[in-house]
Amino acid sequence: MDEQVAVRARGLVKSYGSTQALNGVDLDVLSGRVLGLLGPNGAGKTTVVRILTTLLRPDAGEASVAGHDVLTEPDAVRAAIGVSGQYAAVDENLTGFENLYMIGRLYGLSKRHAKQRSRELLKRFQLAEAADRTARGYSGGMRRRLDLAGALVAEPKVVVLDEPTTGLDPRGRLEMWQVIEQLVATGATVLLTTQYLEEADRLADSIVVIDKGVVIARGTAEELKQRIGGERLELVLEDAADVPRAVRILEEVGTSEPVVEEPIRTVTVSVDAGAKALVQALRKLDAQHLALQDVALRRPTLDDVFLALTGRATATDEETTS
Repeated sequence: MDEQVAVRARGLVKSYGSTQALNGVDLDVLSGRVLGLLGPNGAGKTTVVRILTTLLRPDAGEASVAGHDVLTEPDAVRAAIGVSGQYAAVDENLTGFENLYMIGRLYGLSKRHAKQRSRELLKRFQLAEAADRTARGYSGGMRRRLDLAGALVAEPKVVVLDEPTTGLDPRGRLEMWQVIEQLVATGATVLLTTQYLEEADRLADSIVVIDKGVVIARGTAEELKQRIGGERLELVLEDAADVPRAVRILEEVGTSEPVVEEPIRTVTVSVDAGAKALVQALRKLDAQHLALQDVALRRPTLDDVFLALTGRATATDEETTS
């Protein structure tokens, strides 16, 4: 195994009855880097995580973590990883310190080392003042930080974060991003699954997009944005009744099929000649007396990339097989 690759998967296949969750997934996570695994609910992200963390056997394919095969060396893999799942796995009846101390002892740390490591992590994750309070009284963001701290007790070589900010409010999500950035700054290797594209854009060195169990794109965030090219012209209409006419106008000036978000009266289209297309659209809209609430010309985002690749946004039906 290339020593620069901390996590490698080749041809992963997994089915649940007649539902195929994974169909030949390949990915590499370079040592000391963050790989963002993106996809809508049900895409197969969590199935990949379960295989890589030895919680699930693939029907076909192979994978290794920190140089250890997940099928033939599961104990070595578990000793090398830290995992923070979609929901904070903390014991509400224990204090923050007791949660981390218990994890340390389960990993085989001495009493002294477990205490030292627990206090160190509580301070690092800004939980020192709440260390002796039961976790039941922690906020969602505090529980998330405690859960991530628990994943780091044994100083793992690879950290797997499975949708670590699910259920957090914007402030809690920002706090968690800062914690993850601090983690990466220490040289940790991170596999991050998320459906929040802004999260991947901020944290990931490289990205793999998975949909219906298949990898449909890979590259850096910038490479993926360049893949769909151009700029985006976005209009917000004053009157929802004017949306159909606005769509016809943008069909004339754009280079893609306009995308309509009816609840917020927004129409978006790709354009090559940004400023020129904007002027043309405004003249045509004015000629038809269509009132605008807002207009913007912007570069593509990962949301645009995902929409172009899958034909839908990341937030879809509830995940059942991944």
